[in-house]
Amino acid sequence: MTTRPLAPAELAPAIRQKAMLALSLLALCTLGLCLSASAQKAAFTTFDPPGSVETIPNSTNLSGAITGFYFDANFLGHSFLRSPDGTLTTIDFPGGYSTDAASLNPAGTITGSYRDANFLGHGFVRSPDGVWTSFDPVGSVDTEPASINPAGEISGTYYDANDVGHGFLRDPDGAITSFDVPDSTGATFVTGMNPTGEITGYYEDNDEWPQPQRGFLRSPDGAYTTFVAPPGEGCSSCRVNVLSTMPSAINATGEIIGSFYRDDAETVYGFVREPDRKMTIVDAPCPGGSIFPNSINAAGVITGIHYACGGAHGFVRDRGGKITTFDPPRSTRTMPTSINDAGAITGWFTYAHGGEHGFLRSPD
Repeated sequence: MTTRPLAPAELAPAIRQKAMLALSLLALCTLGLCLSASAQKAAFTTFDPPGSVETIPNSTNLSGAITGFYFDANFLGHSFLRSPDGTLTTIDFPGGYSTDAASLNPAGTITGSYRDANFLGHGFVRSPDGVWTSFDPVGSVDTEPASINPAGEISGTYYDANDVGHGFLRDPDGAITSFDVPDSTGATFVTGMNPTGEITGYYEDNDEWPQPQRGFLRSPDGAYTTFVAPPGEGCSSCRVNVLSTMPSAINATGEIIGSFYRDDAETVYGFVREPDRKMTIVDAPCPGGSIFPNSINAAGVITGIHYACGGAHGFVRDRGGKITTFDPPRSTRTMPTSINDAGAITGWFTYAHGGEHGFLRSPD
């Protein structure tokens, strides 16, 4: 039986799988001592909803709106919407115990999950005018949407009574299709979807421990392509066996990004998979570091996290492969989560005294 991964402490009880991926693999990272990476000049805006003690932005759209969740002093979770002018509004599912906004589309429609009084998770969609709709795939005891596209299609993962994960796709009219990768002998986890309805994620292909993960691409007609990261071409310190390939996002052109690691190395590498199936390895900007690409925009610009130079830092990788590292002022840990098509990046960071805060990095 395959059980659901535990939520990392930083984000419990609300779960975002893209953050889970980076944080759950943190134990595999070797924090190398290296020269400081370069930092591009950019404008940073930091923010926290009123009453927040931990702020976790999850998604930003082209207009610059940002959604995510925060914890109050009682560690209750609330969602927020930050408008392009900086106005912060708390948005909680009516009657819900804890609300976690995961993704918003260009129109401002938001999806995510909320917990009921029994702490069971349900999916939601919130229209731009504030109308809420709850949903669950048949057989779900915990529904976790990951992405909503411009058409209003929602994809994500749900867990059944045996705590096994399955993928789902919800049409704009509310019809839900559940799915599992045909090669899977374990669980299927959805991490992203693009405007055409292509879905990516990863699945477990046997019941052994440690369970290897493989990447998948699901086309709009329901056809599957499975893949693993390449065996080391172009990666000076990569070794032979890929243990896990874990996609995190897919953009409008079908480029897929994510992370992979091997059973004989602690370093985690990034990858870019082109629509023609060509794969490029993305190394951390410092030797011995690990890297986690989290979000890619339509132009192929990527943001994410790298663990190197003594800590966790944000990075942006341009179309040509150049990586620029960044941190908001006074940050001791930087966790980018989303980049929009204008190049604006959002995520969260910590100060030396602790506590998570939201940030917006505006392009030059």
